[in-house]
Amino acid sequence: MTSPNASLPASPGISVILPVLNEQAHLEDSIRAILSQSYLGKFEVILALGPSRDSTNEIARSLAAEDARVILVENPSGRTAAGLNIALNASTQDVVVRVDAHAEIPNNYLQLVVEILKESGAVNVGGVMGAEGITFFETAVAAAMCSPFGVGGSRFHTGGKAGFVDTVYLGAFIRQAVVDAGGFDERFIRAQDWELNYRLRHNGGKIYFDPRLHVTYRPRSNFRKLAKQYYEYGRWRRVIARKYPETINYRYLAPPLALIGTALSLVAGSIFDPSLYLPAATYITFIAITPLFISKNLAHYPVLVFILPTMHFSWGLGFLTSPRKLVPDSLR
Repeated sequence: MTSPNASLPASPGISVILPVLNEQAHLEDSIRAILSQSYLGKFEVILALGPSRDSTNEIARSLAAEDARVILVENPSGRTAAGLNIALNASTQDVVVRVDAHAEIPNNYLQLVVEILKESGAVNVGGVMGAEGITFFETAVAAAMCSPFGVGGSRFHTGGKAGFVDTVYLGAFIRQAVVDAGGFDERFIRAQDWELNYRLRHNGGKIYFDPRLHVTYRPRSNFRKLAKQYYEYGRWRRVIARKYPETINYRYLAPPLALIGTALSLVAGSIFDPSLYLPAATYITFIAITPLFISKNLAHYPVLVFILPTMHFSWGLGFLTSPRKLVPDSLR
């Protein structure tokens, strides 16, 4: 099978696509990081604008007025997968690079994308989701997101050696491979990138991780937003587990098992025998110790002992309570 990127020119055209909704805090920094790329080839930046409730769309229009490379398209639903498809359909270049509006790419990112696509023969390449906070709370969350104690062993969170993987953060795609796979599945509110990568691999394509593709990601700014984020992650991972049961591994089961085990331990210990508190005590001990290994800043310790269970239990609760009717019956 001939690799779909075998015929890429030396400096192929690139369409950078972003679904954008309520991102006034980070949008300008994200777009300026893209526009400042050292890439010598042609590139465009397509923003799929959802119905934001803040000044996001005004900022986007201002950026488009400043630079003709910024193209605006409407995404009436505001949903990520729909926005990605709208931007994909509006794209005109051989390579499509997904960037989130709360992320910033280094100025050599597009050049590296092209080099890695050619070297690997992959249809999608991606790198490290480099969580970096600005506020005290965000920096603590960033520490948890970069640790296997917080998010498991995914290379795009914790780094690691370059190589072929099941999925990557964001992604830089051979456009035709995504079109041939049918684009992003708009029934997925979350995990649409993982699901697309599954179909790309099913079609014979390869997904490649390279730690040189380091993207700065801004974590959620408070406990409520963090809990909602991880709850949604868990809900949609359960959808993936139902559709592709062969892909379930221990990382996905750890948060729901931790939640169930801790809850049952607390109830059983209080009703039957104090020795049944042991599973809960084990988890609490784990939470008490691991922050010491997650962050070099000891001031983070008091908040990390709450951030970690928020991430674990929110994800676990989302996974356990994910309803079968979350998506149409045709997905199951």
